[in-house]
Amino acid sequence: MTSSFGSWPSPFTAAQIAQAAPRIDGALFVGDEIWWGESVPSEGGRITVRSSTGAEILPAPWNARSRVHEYGGGSWTADDEGTLFFVDGSDQRVYRMPSSGDPEPLTAPGAAYGGLRAQQGRLLAVREDLRPQPHRRAIVEIPVDGSAAADDDAVRVVASTTGFVAHPALSPDGSRIAWVQWSTEHMPWELALLHVASVNGDAMMSVSTRAALQPEWVSDDELLYLDDPSGRWNLQRVRVDETAAAPTPVAPADADTGGGLWVLGNRWYRPLDDGSIVAVRTNGDDRIARIGTDGNATQLDVPITAGASIDDVRGSRVLVSGAGATVGAGLWCLDLDRGTVTTVTGGADADPDWVPQARPVTFDGPHGPVHAFDYPPTNPDARAPHGELPPYVVMVHGGPTAHVSGAASTAYAYWTSRGIGVLDVNYGGSTGYGRAYRERLDGAWGVVDVDDVIAAARGLADAGLADPARIAIRGGSAGGWTVLSALVRGGTFGAGISRYGVADLRMLAAETHDFEARYLDGLVGPLPEAESVYIERSPLTHADRIDVPVLLEQGSEDRVVPPSQSEAIRDALAARGVPHEYVLFEGEGHGFRASETIIASLETELRFLGRAFDFEPRLGA
Repeated sequence: MTSSFGSWPSPFTAAQIAQAAPRIDGALFVGDEIWWGESVPSEGGRITVRSSTGAEILPAPWNARSRVHEYGGGSWTADDEGTLFFVDGSDQRVYRMPSSGDPEPLTAPGAAYGGLRAQQGRLLAVREDLRPQPHRRAIVEIPVDGSAAADDDAVRVVASTTGFVAHPALSPDGSRIAWVQWSTEHMPWELALLHVASVNGDAMMSVSTRAALQPEWVSDDELLYLDDPSGRWNLQRVRVDETAAAPTPVAPADADTGGGLWVLGNRWYRPLDDGSIVAVRTNGDDRIARIGTDGNATQLDVPITAGASIDDVRGSRVLVSGAGATVGAGLWCLDLDRGTVTTVTGGADADPDWVPQARPVTFDGPHGPVHAFDYPPTNPDARAPHGELPPYVVMVHGGPTAHVSGAASTAYAYWTSRGIGVLDVNYGGSTGYGRAYRERLDGAWGVVDVDDVIAAARGLADAGLADPARIAIRGGSAGGWTVLSALVRGGTFGAGISRYGVADLRMLAAETHDFEARYLDGLVGPLPEAESVYIERSPLTHADRIDVPVLLEQGSEDRVVPPSQSEAIRDALAARGVPHEYVLFEGEGHGFRASETIIASLETELRFLGRAFDFEPRLGA
């Protein structure tokens, strides 16, 4: 059939998208089973734990969700006997759930926990206590017998700080613990140290690092970890004995093994018993490689190209999760000895007739190359009238220190199957292209990111791939800031969708949470010295320059970017009569989790673009 772009009939409904790809939240070998965390959109985004036997290990209403550092992570773990340990989202306490029995609390009310790790019969965690001033975080060991359920003092503190900590790891002999630590003055990708302490607290040492990540012991005296002194996060090896030898790189590559430490459960590599290492390597797309004891790396035949995580190893078997260019999000088990790859959950093949394969593209920008992934309109049953160019949505990821990779996405197929192209941009400041690309944004948030998304959009139009009059921009959180900032700049985008986006930098600095309290120092400048820059850069200051339709979406319980940010822009647009919509989703936080919210958000956005770009969208299949 012939129909205008944006009006094509599509088999993808918003309800299907809400249920299509549950988020995988860690995985472990447990006895003879494989367990993994999985979001349940139909239950408000609750995180459950499932087993390869088909059983649901963690029943409703329990919700394995941490809020440490606000973004959480590492909210569950298990021992080999089938005991589950998890942080419940309702009270942030740690619970123990035996293989047959109900959850029992292991920690007292008050503090929050995350980054759980069960090793050698011991339970390590990151504890965050927001009750004292200043707030404190600690690497702790939690008694698994329940003796700390009513007494915080029974939780043994390994190291405590007013800064931040992550990634506890116990040495094979149980005598030492390693972890990553950084101060409130920095973000972890700017400066983070590797610490090692004896379990009894008698001694501690620090390894000279720049932006350390994920320590893993390979012997009682030797550690692997990630760092980027050369400009790329690569593996490092260091001895922590009396020799005090300097760290040495392991198979350095022009790719990143590592990324922004936003959540506590990230795992970018795992050492194997034979001395080899399985690691993620990111240069735009993700790849998974096996690094031999000779330092040579061999890429593994795994369908993952985005969001890759090396979740667990046992013998020659490796659990990896992520999504791929031709498959949806899932979890796979690799047997390196047998050379097999088995799908554990998810990972369904994408229909190439309906789901476009991401095309990596690079555009020239004023600050250097701009990397992106293009998803063109794709529908085997429809075509546009001759000479018509498609509307496009330029997607802007949050962070801004984050990254997107090309992957098969039914969420994007929701747009492309209707004749709306998607361009996913890794603007300057994104991870996955090395430190120099990431630091392009230093002091220039609201400038470089805006220049880059504009360059990408114009490059797409100049190539004859998009209708220059019908390019929208959509982003959440820091991506929402770039959306609003680009609309203030004017001249490129015909509409904007801001999801819980930042509108006023001074308001953000005053209201945001501890983890990002000093983030703006590096992105913009320190206060009060840079206050004039904060005012000048903020979209709210120049809201009178926005002259295209805007959709604002916001969670009522968002503590990272509170509703006041979206509401300030709403009020400024309303005062000038600029077409806009403001949708507040009750009970949602920073990011939408509930299926009913995802459905309402997608359908609202599609209708909004139809009105803005004069096409009649079809919501149903």
